[in-house]
Amino acid sequence: MAALIGTRRPDRSRAPALDRSVPALLVKVGRYPQSHSAVGAVRSLGRLGVPVYAMVEDRFTPTALSRYLTGALVAPSTGREPADELAARLGDAAREVRRRTGRRAVAVATDDEAAVLLAEHAADYAEDLRLPPVPPGLPRRLADKAALHGLCLATGTPAPDTCAPADRAELLAAADRLGFPLVLKNRAPFSRLLHPAVGHTTVVRDRAELLARYPEDAVPLAVLAQEYLPAEGAEDWFTHLTCGPGGEPLAVFTGVKLRSWPPGGGVTTRARAVADPPLAELAAGFCRRIGYSGVADLDWRLDPRDGRHKLVDFNPRTGAQFRLFETVDGVDVVRALHLSLTGRPVPAGEQRGRGYAVGQLDLLAVASAVRHDGRPPGGLRPRRGTERAWLCPDDPLPAVAEAARFGGRAARLALRTVARRPG
Repeated sequence: MAALIGTRRPDRSRAPALDRSVPALLVKVGRYPQSHSAVGAVRSLGRLGVPVYAMVEDRFTPTALSRYLTGALVAPSTGREPADELAARLGDAAREVRRRTGRRAVAVATDDEAAVLLAEHAADYAEDLRLPPVPPGLPRRLADKAALHGLCLATGTPAPDTCAPADRAELLAAADRLGFPLVLKNRAPFSRLLHPAVGHTTVVRDRAELLARYPEDAVPLAVLAQEYLPAEGAEDWFTHLTCGPGGEPLAVFTGVKLRSWPPGGGVTTRARAVADPPLAELAAGFCRRIGYSGVADLDWRLDPRDGRHKLVDFNPRTGAQFRLFETVDGVDVVRALHLSLTGRPVPAGEQRGRGYAVGQLDLLAVASAVRHDGRPPGGLRPRRGTERAWLCPDDPLPAVAEAARFGGRAARLALRTVARRPG
């Protein structure tokens, strides 16, 4: 397992020797063209000479414009299609890469739904993809936040108290038991796309707000109610790791979230890699006990009431900010996955200490902090060596495409706001 101490600069001459004859395929379900996770994976593998293919919404997404992408496979989806249809689309993409290269590709999932389909249809994809030997039903259980809570209870892993209400009455009863503020989340993969209960993780401050959100005729589909862990004195952490067969950790990294958008439950916009060996072992031990294999992104909150890290989410796929983490020898979780699935050892090495920033989204997070606190937050200027999600001197086009799409969305929002104003 990669060690978690050290701040030396990476030695590029010691970058892991990946098998350049084995391609990689980035697999996705749903529409999220501005994915810095996908761009990061393309750059990570492509810089070391691995042919990288990616499923994309169109040929002008940031991912499709990366100089390190070998081939863009246009395969748009919403995630609301029948599961068999989505599984077939993934299979079509895998066969196309096999046709072009003559080799089975290492599959890299960038969302929960893709990870679920890859695991549940692994036997169907065996001739075209290299997949970790994860139990077929495990990714779905981990991505289902109610089932995840059950796994935490079964393994003794600290987690917030959680309830999956079947109807409004059970939701109100859960609120009475868990108290306010109350955290609401989309419960499971696919349902968050088919019948989203909330737009993102949402904190409900009191009973009146909950009743307004769910009137008497409402039926809360696939909503999860979770105990609120106090924000004052708390810290949001994450672990990114790659596990081999049986859940044996091959690379484990820990870091702390500094800002997110939307605030309190959205995408990480500023983070820092910080070594925390006990948290690393907590995450690795959980994966061992459940037999998880592959790449994972785990979210934790350090509860100030008892000083324990509580597992909030388990994403059985590549995390959006995975490029925050790298050993001094250039191993990240995607490279570790490729090494493992091509039969090569994963070199152990110290975790680098560095920061991570997500461009325009961090500007929104900063603006929100200024409105809320009346002053700008600390750490506005990235430190030297900060990994940027978009800006990259050797691969500039993804940042240009992201800026264009971001500006277009902002303009459309402004026009709708003006149109709603009374004459």
